[in-house]
Amino acid sequence: MSRTLTPLLDGLAFPEGPRWRDGRLYFSDMHAHEVVAMTPDGRRETVVAAQGPVSGLGWLPDGRMLIVSMNDRRLLRREPDGRLVQHADLSAIASFHCNDMVVDARGRAYVGNFGWNIFSEDPQAPARMARVDPDGSVTVAAEDLIFPNGTVITDDGRTLIVGETFAGRLTAFDIADDGTLSNRRLWAALPAGAVPDGCCLDAEGAIWVASPPTNDAIRIFEGGRVAERLVADRGVYACMLGGADRRTLYLLTSRGSEPEQCKAERSGRIEAANVEVPGAGLP
Repeated sequence: MSRTLTPLLDGLAFPEGPRWRDGRLYFSDMHAHEVVAMTPDGRRETVVAAQGPVSGLGWLPDGRMLIVSMNDRRLLRREPDGRLVQHADLSAIASFHCNDMVVDARGRAYVGNFGWNIFSEDPQAPARMARVDPDGSVTVAAEDLIFPNGTVITDDGRTLIVGETFAGRLTAFDIADDGTLSNRRLWAALPAGAVPDGCCLDAEGAIWVASPPTNDAIRIFEGGRVAERLVADRGVYACMLGGADRRTLYLLTSRGSEPEQCKAERSGRIEAANVEVPGAGLP
């Protein structure tokens, strides 16, 4: 099926970590060090100006925003008066820059990290995912993940699915009442050449997963059946279902991800397409 992509917002450094909330698309402009909120017609507002690169976003049950501060390996919390404070220090678990995150209905945050210095010639190394409880306490949620990236939690709160970018797969865990992850298993392997980045869950249980090297978002079911691929003219780094009926698929695209290139070129863009199946799970 052919769908039309509509550009909504241009001139971004590197958009990542999208979440739909209260009628707007929130995302991190990572290399511009900003958190941005965008209306469905493309009007933007900078809601957070950070001191360094930012990535995953989420909210505590009381409405305070959580923001992954990448390079200093911290989870920040935005207070009602707009102040940014440290919610958790992730440096004891994260072995390099922190990255994407999902926050469950109880306010528990699951945060991934690169695992190793991908900008060096160091050999690839697995990462540990951190779990941050609402009080800011930090524990290891999972180990031996190959660049844990986009993450979703199912509607019932019982399953976490994370993309392992450099392994080309989506990996699932059961979530216990106390937030512990167990029963690790392959949820789906991506098609040849594709790698998972940001992702979102729809109401039929499929996951739309962004794949930067193949310039597309892939709708995939558990077991690996691909239902659809939506192609852009540049790398697709994240996606989110939103809009009034949750049937707008927002794609976060860019011509590259290298920090200095992104800041110089500002090829980042928010694009959108209409889809049949609405979003599900935690926004």
